[in-house]
Parts: sequence; structure tokens; C-alpha cells
Amino acid sequence: MTEYQKPQDLATVPRFASLAPTEAKAFLAFNHACERNDGTIPHKYRELISLAVALTTQCAYCLDVHTKAAAKAGASAEELAETAMIAAAVRAGGTLGHALMALRLFEEQTE
Repeated sequence: MTEYQKPQDLATVPRFASLAPTEAKAFLAFNHACERNDGTIPHKYRELISLAVALTTQCAYCLDVHTKAAAKAGASAEELAETAMIAAAVRAGGTLGHALMALRLFEEQTE
């Protein structure tokens, strides 16, 4: 079986970025700005927010990077668990919101 996502893939970021340097430079600048330590939101919370988004988008690479970064920033296992549950609740809320739209579209179609 082919393993599609591998941690060592992250090592290819510089080569990949060299293929689209203008876009990569802009993306990396934005990413670094969001990961800064001198913002109003403390670094640990930035990492927990990033982890919640990674859980929601199901990006294995982001899960790897931000779980480790959250731990290094002082997050506890309990904070990680609460972050995951909050992300799950928000994702479920999005499903419910789309279900309400689907119901409206269904009713419009069947009227």
C-alpha cells in the first residue's frame, strides 16, 4: 500500500517553494506573521487555534507541526483535548448549518 502523506515530505517545502517563488514568499510571510510571538494572542493560544483548524481541515502535516508546537508552547493534554472537542463541535455546527440550507433548497424544489 502506498503511504500518501509522510512527515519527510515537509523537507521538500524549499524545493516546492522554488517552483512558485512569488506566491511562496507571500504565503510564507503571511504564515510567519500569524505564528509570531509578539502578538496580542499568546503563542500557546495561536498554536491551539492552529491545531483546531488542522483538526477541522484534517491536514496531517498541520496536525504534526501544530501539535508539537502547542506542546513546546506549554499546552497541556487537557487543553489539547478541549481544543479538539471545540473543533468537533464547530465542525458539527457547520454540518447543521448546511443541513438547514439543504432543507430550504429541498422545500423550494418541491413546492
